Amino acid sequence: MMDILMYLFETYIHSDVELLVDQDELSDELLRAGFHQDDIYKALTWLEKLAALQDTENTPYMNNSAVTSIRVYTAQEMARLDITCRGFLTYLEQIHVLSGDTREMVIDRVMELETSEFALDDLKWIILMVLFNAPGNESAYSQMEELLYGAEDGYIH
Repeated sequence: MMDILMYLFETYIHSDVELLVDQDELSDELLRAGFHQDDIYKALTWLEKLAALQDTENTPYMNNSAVTSIRVYTAQEMARLDITCRGFLTYLEQIHVLSGDTREMVIDRVMELETSEFALDDLKWIILMVLFNAPGNESAYSQMEELLYGAEDGYIH
């Protein structure tokens, strides 16, 4: 499923190509690209739920400059997000790339993935997708993109 999400993100969102609105056409294209129907359905459902997160008030508002609490992870979250992933999320909050709200969106989307393997690189892609889809996070998206692509080029600031 991560492969489909990354494919869609790179093909449509990151490359500024207009996203096909018709879900059937998109499914057919993904089938032609070699993905399985069941995985396509799961990925599209995952994306719909991501879009729905921006319309809800499920997470409490947190002011980035005044975060005085820490996130306590459940056993299931710790099983999916290893110490490196959890540390990265904390780091992103400290440098104001993620707010409490966007962190919760990221964790929600990670926990919805049906995968037995999940690594820091996967988390970075999920964070990019969440920030791209959360209105008002353009600057945070740019910072995350720089962290992701800048590190691949060997430029760490």
